[in-house]
Amino acid sequence: MNNKTDTMQELISRGRNVLHEEAKAIISATANINEGFARAIKLILNSSGKVIVSAIGKPGYIAHKISATLSSTGTPSFFLHPAEALHGDLGRVCREDVMLILSNSGETAEIVNMLPTLKRIGVPIISVCGSADSMLAKHSDIFISSKVEHECCPLNLAPTTSTTLALAIGDAVAVALMQEREFSTEHFAFYHPGGSLGRKLLLTVEKVMRGGEKACLLSRDTTILDALFTMTRHLSGAVLIVNQQNAVEGIITDGDIRRYVMYNNLFLQAAVVEIMNPCPVCIHQHQLVDEALSIMEQHQPGPITVLPVLNDLNQAVGLLHLTDLLNIRPVPDAI
Repeated sequence: MNNKTDTMQELISRGRNVLHEEAKAIISATANINEGFARAIKLILNSSGKVIVSAIGKPGYIAHKISATLSSTGTPSFFLHPAEALHGDLGRVCREDVMLILSNSGETAEIVNMLPTLKRIGVPIISVCGSADSMLAKHSDIFISSKVEHECCPLNLAPTTSTTLALAIGDAVAVALMQEREFSTEHFAFYHPGGSLGRKLLLTVEKVMRGGEKACLLSRDTTILDALFTMTRHLSGAVLIVNQQNAVEGIITDGDIRRYVMYNNLFLQAAVVEIMNPCPVCIHQHQLVDEALSIMEQHQPGPITVLPVLNDLNQAVGLLHLTDLLNIRPVPDAI
């Protein structure tokens, strides 16, 4: 029993040590994010082509991920396999592009053999490399060091710490580019239309608002009693007061009626203009549901639960209730 406990603790300790060693390597490498890194970001921002990420072996998997992250966050990119590049795929490279090449040693044969052709094409090269004295680093326009003291592999052979650091540097490049491009949630959703996250972010108010009769549009001479009946019939919690052109003149919520009854001995045959809020916060039908929720939550002096929905002519076309947003169900991703 004790042997089993000892074994479990030993395994836990080994796992934690790996995370500690890799985290320590990333923290130590923050000094490598210097003027060279900044020049790399500016180079990519000023290029009119794509970022071509290339590596082989285990770093190749990291390069795939970096390229995918760049592409989905506003920087067009693709992965180029060095071996395939030497057999014709270098034809995909243009001088308007930027090469981002990963290699721990900087001496990998397939990568070194690409360099003469890349130089003839005239494409700028950014290298993320473990050796500043390597062939790759010396022939790069910009060098970003990814040197690690040792791999966390007990044999100091399998790419582990070095690939983790390369991935972190790739993320740093992608995030810096996102911020410089002012990449927004709307942009993110545009590049992720197939996922439930993208569908949620792209969902507009008009897709979830209550339109038609459920919009509860009433004229200013409607009685408070009729307004109350309308709210009850449509379970809306509010009605909109509009003019003949359907422009919003005010809003009445069930809370407004309760408060008026409590403090003013309300006579239900009075016109709705007696208690309506003449300056309601509105939202346009093409705005995103995320924006609607933010407006409701951040309203001062307190949150609100209902928003009138306007079209491009500022006419009332619907009513959006907080429950409409809370009832949104994400569509499962396709398998």
